Amino acid sequence: MSCRIRFFLGHILISLLISLFTIGLIFFIWYPSPFATAVGVTQIFLMLLVIDVILGPLLGLLVYKEGKKTLKFDLSVIIALQIVALCYGIYSIEQGRPAWIAYNVDCFELVRKNEIIDDHIAQALPQYQQVSWFKPQYVAVEFAQDVNTRNNDMFAEAFRGISIAQKPERYFDFTKAKLQLKQSAKNLKELQQYNDVQKVNSILSKYPQANAFVPLKANVVDMTVLINKETGDVIKIVDLRPWN
Repeated sequence: MSCRIRFFLGHILISLLISLFTIGLIFFIWYPSPFATAVGVTQIFLMLLVIDVILGPLLGLLVYKEGKKTLKFDLSVIIALQIVALCYGIYSIEQGRPAWIAYNVDCFELVRKNEIIDDHIAQALPQYQQVSWFKPQYVAVEFAQDVNTRNNDMFAEAFRGISIAQKPERYFDFTKAKLQLKQSAKNLKELQQYNDVQKVNSILSKYPQANAFVPLKANVVDMTVLINKETGDVIKIVDLRPWN
């Protein structure tokens, strides 16, 4: 086997191992199912995969020529560009990962890390001032009692697209919102209006303890949060549409 082929095989093997680690990090820690679909990170990851697993090794194969004076420099540049693309891609994906699942009035909102408004982060409770490195955490959002604050919140959402769910200073313990959650929960039969009936039945059969649902607003695809209406416990977030 020639040095050129050995280098190519070694290069692609290392790239594959790094990609497997990245897959685990992204799809099992930062974006556990179904958050990857909800946020739409899969396409970004596939672009990253093409650059680092396919283009990098192929470029190395093309430029590799034994005895070439600039061979080490050329390969170093390719590998450096590959590393930079990988680091930038992982950084971008990390910045956009789900940080909070915020219960706001009558539905959940998926808040990504780069959507958090931290202008008044010092006013937030200590546990909400930092984002977890792992899966998103549940919080509840305090609805303003003051009329002026409430109006400002409405204007910010209507004209600037800013939800109070993006403001950690408005967060409080999710378990204290269970009564409101139970009151806003919807009948599971409604899911059949917006999804394939067989798919609904198949998913619900896996979670017999779930007897109601609450919508989850997301950036790309809205999801469904299955709950137990008697206890107010969240059972599972599933890939079903909660509305049209």
